[in-house]
Amino acid sequence: MKQQRMRPTRSRSRRSPRPTPVRRTESMNNILALAQKELRAYFVSPMAYALFGFFALLFGWFYVASMNVMLQFSMGQFGQGGPQVVNINEFMIRPLFGNTAVILLMMLPFLTARAYAEEKRSGTIELLLTSPISDVQIILGKFVAAMTLYGMMLGLTLIHVGILFWYGDPEWGPIVSGYLGLLLMGGSFISVGLAISSMTNNQMVAGLSTFAVLLLFWIINWVGDASGSTTQTVLSYLSILEHFDDFSKGVIDTSHVTYYVSFIAFGLFLTAKSLDTARWNG
Repeated sequence: MKQQRMRPTRSRSRRSPRPTPVRRTESMNNILALAQKELRAYFVSPMAYALFGFFALLFGWFYVASMNVMLQFSMGQFGQGGPQVVNINEFMIRPLFGNTAVILLMMLPFLTARAYAEEKRSGTIELLLTSPISDVQIILGKFVAAMTLYGMMLGLTLIHVGILFWYGDPEWGPIVSGYLGLLLMGGSFISVGLAISSMTNNQMVAGLSTFAVLLLFWIINWVGDASGSTTQTVLSYLSILEHFDDFSKGVIDTSHVTYYVSFIAFGLFLTAKSLDTARWNG
């Protein structure tokens, strides 16, 4: 009787299990649960209401100022016998988006300041890092929460835009692209804020440090203007503000989108490295 030779079985122990739909759903649930927890923490404290009120006040002031400029220009044209029709996008929408970017530069660093600094101060960061939730889920959960709160802040401005459509006829394109630019710029600010917050246990230090870093990326192209051509090109590309201008004009350039997405990814990567260091130093 012939003996059958057994084929050697391949070991699959080294292969990492593929993500199944169940695991993906569980991961998404963890991210959303943490995001909801963070949002509740924002609204339990007076921070969210203070940010909303301060943002609405500043945006409303810039809105009225832009409206006055447009009306004065229109009346001047009428006095000179020229056409009274003015470009709402040029006199209202574009300046508003630029002013909103300045408001975000001042406010978003303090929106993210508590994200990890408060966890470290209260001692709950150890519980978070030793929980079954992965670092990626923690980072994305806090990022989603901050972006949701930021999106709600931007939602307040839709009332003012609606008034412009009620009394005028602005173009949709620059408005849509402008809001997309604000979302991408805000996401970049938030990612930097989360990274810096994960490196300290003091909210004020986190907020001021984030503002300083963002201000550096805001004005870095000014240094480039005074330098050589090659340096000017590099520094202008690194400038956060330089990539936003086209969005306010109604132009969506893939290079600008790529810049902001890469900026966000790098900020979240730094946060992951900081959490990994905190876990090992434990």
